[in-house]
Amino acid sequence: MLDKVSTTDVATIMAEIGRNAKAAGRKLAIASTAAKNKALLAMADAIIAAREEILAANAKDLKQVEGKDLLPSFIDRLTLTEKSIAGMAEALREIAEFKDPVGEVIAAWDRPNGLKIERVRTPLGVIGVIYESRPNVTADAGALCLKAGNAVILRGGSDGMHSSQAIHQCLLTGLRAAGLPEHAIQIVPTADRAAVGAMLSGLDGAIDVIVPRGGKSLVARVQNEARVPVFAHLEGLCHVYVDASADLDMARNIIVNAKMRRTGVCGAAETLLIDRAAAATHLVPLLDALKAAGCEIRGSADVLLAYTMAKPATEEDWRTEYLDAVISVAIVDGIDGAIRHIDTYSSNHTEAVIAEDPAVVARFFNEIDSAILLHNASTQFADGGEFGMGGEIGISTGKMHARGPVGVEQLTSFKYRVHGTGQIRP
Repeated sequence: MLDKVSTTDVATIMAEIGRNAKAAGRKLAIASTAAKNKALLAMADAIIAAREEILAANAKDLKQVEGKDLLPSFIDRLTLTEKSIAGMAEALREIAEFKDPVGEVIAAWDRPNGLKIERVRTPLGVIGVIYESRPNVTADAGALCLKAGNAVILRGGSDGMHSSQAIHQCLLTGLRAAGLPEHAIQIVPTADRAAVGAMLSGLDGAIDVIVPRGGKSLVARVQNEARVPVFAHLEGLCHVYVDASADLDMARNIIVNAKMRRTGVCGAAETLLIDRAAAATHLVPLLDALKAAGCEIRGSADVLLAYTMAKPATEEDWRTEYLDAVISVAIVDGIDGAIRHIDTYSSNHTEAVIAEDPAVVARFFNEIDSAILLHNASTQFADGGEFGMGGEIGISTGKMHARGPVGVEQLTSFKYRVHGTGQIRP
């Protein structure tokens, strides 16, 4: 690993990585489904075989962050276990089972002049993935990009570099087993921030799309500086609205899961909105359940009157992605109030409604413009694996090309194939 290199050296290294990725991408674009699947299955086997080495590498990373007063959510994302390593391998096997999107005919039609036109999926080319404290992204991103026929350049954070490099070696084993170019999945060998800047510049046209996975400052930098398209979300400011028609037991189970299952994921609920018409019956039981699960509650003035164990919520609370065992709570005037609050504060990532009234659900789905909307289900389902995608390279809240979980299909573009029989244009 190159910890400290000159700016000139970083530029040289990154330029070579870009050239190699572009060359590998051309070969991957025409690779057979069988070869890609063989590589994915070999990668999964290699991860299982190397689990002790991966755990040892992860232990080094965890040792490096000791005493840095980091949030539990950060440590949670950084930590690998036997179970999570097995999960990585299983995700690779699932991706191998997916239909290959490359070459799929999305639409076809005939013109009056006899031309036959097809819209066909093609790889994007080279994907750049920049991530922090998430070593599992190394496997997820490498596998998804490979399946979609894309080369990928991975730049993990220094906090998880040992883990990411150990996983990357397993991915290379899979590529070699299938006879695919090793430069199809490259990992940046330096923690120097200049490498990120080089990727954001596009590496002289080598990178087609950037995907950031990390904290607000990283994603903001990527969105502000990137000279290539970006699939990203700045924050996961997710809301749960409990309507007067909601079943209380269901609401209790969903809310505790949405907030507390894993507080550090982008799909964790950060704000709870309760219908004023349900406050007398639902508010205290729901907040008691959150409190019992270890969650700090910050409430609006009317919440404080009904629940004295809550702390006062400030204007900043409604705009905060806590990524911790903290939730802000407000009482709203039915679905109208919920929509107003979400429109004002949401990051357009994920929102959930708990209700039995179909008219309320219809309005929630029709009038809220977030990437993922759920009815009677936890916001923690905002995940490509849970959507049946086998994993995701990230969640996109943008409206161009990809939105929501970015899986195999979202990592493709398309081209048109036009078949004629000698037609000329008059």
